[in-house]
Amino acid sequence: MSVQEKFDKAAEDVKKLKAKPTDEELLELYALFKQATIGDCNTSRPGLFDLKGKAKWDAWNGKKGMDQNEAREAYATKVNHLIEIYGTE
Repeated sequence: MSVQEKFDKAAEDVKKLKAKPTDEELLELYALFKQATIGDCNTSRPGLFDLKGKAKWDAWNGKKGMDQNEAREAYATKVNHLIEIYGTE
């Protein structure tokens, strides 16, 4: 299975988790997904009152420089780890 196929499968499987991951786990998934699909963060940091937006931006920007294939692999690995923890429907 190619890296892209693993990533695509993980993107579908994550929707079937029995329980919601922690905010920290969700931010990690978000950052890896954005890095895998878009690459380095390409937007300005959200304003002072957008706390959720800033957290997401900071998480994604923290992956700056990570290769997209490396991000796809890390995303698939993270999803598989979450499936082990939470199970799927």
